[in-house]
Amino acid sequence: MVKAIRVYEHGGPENVYLFDEDGSLSNFACREAVGEVIAAGPGVTGTKVGDVVAYAGDPIGSYAEEQILPADRVVPVPPSIDPIIATSILLKGITAQFLLRRCFKVESGHTVLVHAAAGGVGSLLCQWANAIGAIVIGTVSTKEKAAQAKEDGCHHVIIYKEEDFVARVNQITSGKGVEVVYDSVGKDTFQGSLACLKPRGYMVSFGLSSGEPDPVPLSALAAKSLFLTMPKLMPYISARDELLETAGEVFANVASGVLRVRVNHKYPLSQAAQAHEDLENRRTSGSAVLIP
Repeated sequence: MVKAIRVYEHGGPENVYLFDEDGSLSNFACREAVGEVIAAGPGVTGTKVGDVVAYAGDPIGSYAEEQILPADRVVPVPPSIDPIIATSILLKGITAQFLLRRCFKVESGHTVLVHAAAGGVGSLLCQWANAIGAIVIGTVSTKEKAAQAKEDGCHHVIIYKEEDFVARVNQITSGKGVEVVYDSVGKDTFQGSLACLKPRGYMVSFGLSSGEPDPVPLSALAAKSLFLTMPKLMPYISARDELLETAGEVFANVASGVLRVRVNHKYPLSQAAQAHEDLENRRTSGSAVLIP
């Protein structure tokens, strides 16, 4: 029997259970994994038994020893990439890729503002934008996170609890503003983010950790001819060729050392509840990985 995690009711980590699974994938948790192909269905090409592959997104069900996946949703993991690193970076990495390279294409010489710069996606945005040659401004909440953001390539770090990030960005850019803001915070930073943009700048709102921003009339964007978008991952990787290209670029940047991920916590699958409890109580930093 394959063992898998099931959650049968709402609540805390105490409702996370390890069960022998009968093959149904309903009620599984999580959407990101790396593993070895142990069987391939009829007509599957490009993937064979023994290959190491990864996936991120749909379908749910990765808290398991084995999982059935559509062949067109998995991507090959290069032999040079440790599977634990691959599973830690794929979802965050492909998110960073479409934000930086397609939603708005950051170029050398651009100035970018990244909120939550020490977060999972934020840290990769900073590393990648720095490698491209952009000037990176990051906001964080603590001095410890400021040190990490600096390590990840931020040229300027703003501790937003200690200073007004709008005023500081204005000072850093000599009043010119930034080409793009990557904002995963939402309500608490939205208006300030718009104020930080230069004329024809891009406001990329890709998360709402502080809640939904207040409604913005279109006329508020007109003065500086601003662009506003709230992109989601799946429309950028729904086509097989786009998925392969995106993941390939992420893994290439990992292999070259441009992108780094901190895997600070590893748990056996049977300790999934403990992992969630640690996350909930802020006892983790960097990535946490479940290992079957």
